[in-house]
Amino acid sequence: MSDINLFKKGMQKTTEHLKMEYAKLQTGRASASLVEGIMIDAYGQKQPLKGVAGISIQDARTIVIQPWDKGVMQQIESAIRDANIGVNPVNDGVVIRLNLPPMTEERRLQIVKIVKELAEEARISVRQQRQEFHSNSKRDESRSEDEHRDFETALQKEVDKANKELEEISKSKEEDIMQV
Repeated sequence: MSDINLFKKGMQKTTEHLKMEYAKLQTGRASASLVEGIMIDAYGQKQPLKGVAGISIQDARTIVIQPWDKGVMQQIESAIRDANIGVNPVNDGVVIRLNLPPMTEERRLQIVKIVKELAEEARISVRQQRQEFHSNSKRDESRSEDEHRDFETALQKEVDKANKELEEISKSKEEDIMQV
């Protein structure tokens, strides 16, 4: 049943994508993933921030960005502002500091809403992949009815497992965000 293994790989990708999206959300704690993917216009092309600067965490609410070339400080600063992550960069000429403000209850609820939307997108992806595998299985005339039924059962078992994992990840992220 190599189809089931292909489906499992697809579910893994969906789960990893959801985790990456969650890492980008500002939860009031400093995290390099909040800024490392911001695209910087440097040296005539767009590059991710992590490609032009070192990113470190000074404390629970401060991200420090140290460009490898001081000539791109202005571009980094403006890209962070344009990224609209809710933080104003502070440029001291050597490094750029991002001081994350404490989150308000209203902002926490907004982020929880985003978490739920991302989780629903992941569940939709699971359903779409299930439908695709189901359709391909029906078209496969080399399978007997019993083999097709066994495949459907195994496929549904994997879908249930993937949905349970997505739910756990989502619930964990919600709890993390609502912690004061």
